[in-house]
Parts: sequence; C-alpha cells; structure tokens
Amino acid sequence: MITRHSPLAHSAYHDLLSSLRDEVAAEIRGTPTRIDRNGRVYWYDTYRVGSDVKKTYIGEDSEELRRRMQRIEALRDDRDNRRRNRARLVRLLRAERFLGVDAATGSLLHAFASAGVFRLGGTVVGTQAFRLYEGELGVRFTLDQTAQTNDVDIASFEQLSIALDDSVSAPLEQVLKDFSFEPAPTLDPGKTWRWKQTRSETLVEFLTPSFAEEEGLRPLPALGVHAQSLHHLNYLLAEPMPAAVTYRDGVLVQIPRPERFAIHKIIVADRRRDGPDSLKSIKDRLQAEFLVDVLAADRPDDLREALEDALARGKRWRDRIAATLKRSPSLQAALGDMMR
Repeated sequence: MITRHSPLAHSAYHDLLSSLRDEVAAEIRGTPTRIDRNGRVYWYDTYRVGSDVKKTYIGEDSEELRRRMQRIEALRDDRDNRRRNRARLVRLLRAERFLGVDAATGSLLHAFASAGVFRLGGTVVGTQAFRLYEGELGVRFTLDQTAQTNDVDIASFEQLSIALDDSVSAPLEQVLKDFSFEPAPTLDPGKTWRWKQTRSETLVEFLTPSFAEEEGLRPLPALGVHAQSLHHLNYLLAEPMPAAVTYRDGVLVQIPRPERFAIHKIIVADRRRDGPDSLKSIKDRLQAEFLVDVLAADRPDDLREALEDALARGKRWRDRIAATLKRSPSLQAALGDMMR
C-alpha cells in the first residue's frame, strides 16, 4: 500500500527545491563563462580578486540553468525574501510529517554543501538518499523502510572531479574535524576515504565507480579526498538529480535518480546476500521493493528504461537482477514481464 503526502506538501517540497536552485544563480559573483570539455558544456563564475582572475564551477549546461542565469540580478535582490520563504516551507513540511533528517546529519550536509561538495559532483547515496525520495515522489515511508542510519555516503566520478578544475572552498578534512570525525585507518597511508565520528558510530564514506576490477582507492581532486572504488556505481550516478534537505531553510544536495537507485539496489542485494553484509542485502531489497512499487504506478517508463539499461550491460548484471527477483514476489510481479 502506497501512502502519499498531501498535494500541499508535495508542492511545498518542489517550491523549496526550486528556491534552493535559484540560489545557485544568485551566488554568482562575476560573469558566467561557458567552457567545453570532452564534449560536455560547463558553466563557471569568472571574477577578479585583485589582479587575479578566479573561476568557480557553477554547473553543467542545461536550459534550466541558463534561464536562471538570465535572472541573476532579480535573484540577488530577492535573496532575503526567498530565505524566509524557504524557512516557512520547511516548517510546513515538518507539520506535514516529512521525515527530514536529524540535526546532526542536517548540519553535516549543510557544511558539505557550503564547502561545494554537491556543486562539484558529490552525490548522496545509500539510505540518506533513499529517505530524500520522500519529497521527490511525494510518498510517506514506514519505519521499517527507513531504518535510521546517521552514516553519510558520498559518491562521485573520478574523471569528473579532475575535469572540473575546481575544488572545495574548505578542506573536507577540516570540515569533518569540526564535527569530531577522525580518519579511519587504511592500508594506504595518507589516502583516507572513511571518517568515523569520535562521539558516535557515525561514518562518512567517499565512493567512486570502478570500470574494471575494483581498484582500491582513487583520488577525487575536486573534493580533496580519496574514494573507495566499487562496481555498478557508474550506473547509479548517471544523470543525478537535485534534492532538498529539510534542515534550517533547506540544503541543496544531489542524489541518484530513483529508478536507477531501485535497480542498483536490486543488483547489490544479490552481491551482498551471503557473508557479513547479508543484513544489508535485506535492506537493499526492501528499499528496491518500495521504490519499484511507487515507480511502477507513477513513472513506469522511467523504470523500464532504467531496467533496460542495466540488462544491456551484460550477463552478470542480468543474472544478479534475476537472482534478486526470484527472492522477491513483489519485484517479480512488477518487473518480471520487463525481463523477457
């Protein structure tokens, strides 16, 4: 049974998200400059600091971004009113029983956003991303579906991190230190990809796709950290989307598309079904079942396209998807016909 938020709550969420995206243009200090790299178009904020010319990455080219940049002056003039309106929208969403995030997670995501993590390609993955589909899809989660985790997983493409030629405004090591995180030991000295909070069990992990064998730790220059390489992340991170975190007056982050998240969870549920991660495999399957139910009802074409993309990536991908479907009558009923 899918339980939905009210139309008012769904509209308020998208108003919050739109306002946060307006801030991207309002924060431009100088002249938007278009740069072509490897067949893709990126926009940078070009401005002077003394005799030096600085460039700060704004975002990848899109019609929506171009429209906002055409309204820079108006967006700058209205920043205070938008901030107050966002705070009102967050209060409304809390009154509508949005799950949101706890204060500790919200403040950490806010610090990451302020440093430029999501602007520079960082994407929230894992359970924190799953919880943020509440606003995008306009649905309520049950407690079982959203077993709370304070862990924060951030993933990004290594090549994108290199290509952007920009970096976070504050070293993430210092940002994490301010929240009482310490680097977790690794086999590669000086290459930290995981931090543990000293006052809790919370972990922050950085991940990146592996395109061959899982290649250990890889650098993410834009973020100034290393990341653990994992299979199938390239599929998950394709065409990420913005999301609003209901903390303070809202925080703009980036998450995978829900249909890709669902299919990715089906794949990793099979990868983790045996051994020490078997409990995570169950959670993976439950999250996939919930999202597939919603998407099959609301966005069947998106779901079909995401599944077809995964099935086209080879026999091992098809085998893992089929194995999870065999263990889930719900997924079999929703996706079985698409597998043929």
